[in-house]
Amino acid sequence: MKYTVESDVGKKRVINEDRAAFFERSDNIKLAILADGMGGHNAGDVASEMAVVQFEKYFKEADASIFDSEDTIKQWLKQSVSTLNYEMYQYSLMHDECHGMGTTLIVAVITNNREIVVSHVGDSRVYTFTNDETLLVTRDHSYVNMLLELGQISEEEARIHPKKNAILKAVGTESTIDPDFYKFSINYPMHVLICSDGLSNKLSEGEIAAILGLSLSLEEKGQQLVKLANDNGGEDNISFVLICFDEAEVE
Repeated sequence: MKYTVESDVGKKRVINEDRAAFFERSDNIKLAILADGMGGHNAGDVASEMAVVQFEKYFKEADASIFDSEDTIKQWLKQSVSTLNYEMYQYSLMHDECHGMGTTLIVAVITNNREIVVSHVGDSRVYTFTNDETLLVTRDHSYVNMLLELGQISEEEARIHPKKNAILKAVGTESTIDPDFYKFSINYPMHVLICSDGLSNKLSEGEIAAILGLSLSLEEKGQQLVKLANDNGGEDNISFVLICFDEAEVE
């Protein structure tokens, strides 16, 4: 397994309110995290930074038995996201400049059983890319996606909708949170992409797949994704964790 982490401010923003990271424990359990912050007075970067810093702490301190089953991982993720949400919400109430801040959040636990368990809040995304197919794993918590699922707008209308960036759920904006959970098995070879909307809004799935199929190092593929997102406008911060599971790893 290889991974690369990118976080670029983009062409139009002054401050990068995204955070992305990858952590590994001594027992080989791994965790990828991405947070896309929001809020006035640049409080978005406070929210996303808090999410990554706190989750690293939760992850490093968690008992090894938590990662033995899908159920216990989900329980741990639910409790950890709830704790983070409460701490962030209380912080925003005590600091006027951070009032209303919040963040999208994707946390992906990579187990020793070749499975990935994901907790998801907001409109950041998880994709998987194999030789056979491209799959969007997560479902956006967004106004436009709600309209799309209700059949009120088309895919094309969704791409250009004026409320495209309005999200219905974020960590830290209310006193409680209810994340979605997903689980999938690792296939070999496979790329897993965890990204903010600064990437997914600028590149089609086909464009991403084409770059991932190039004969480049994983770091170079990551750099190409950032470059194309900026070339296509770069209006938002562009961040992602890109993970590659290679056939050579199969025992």
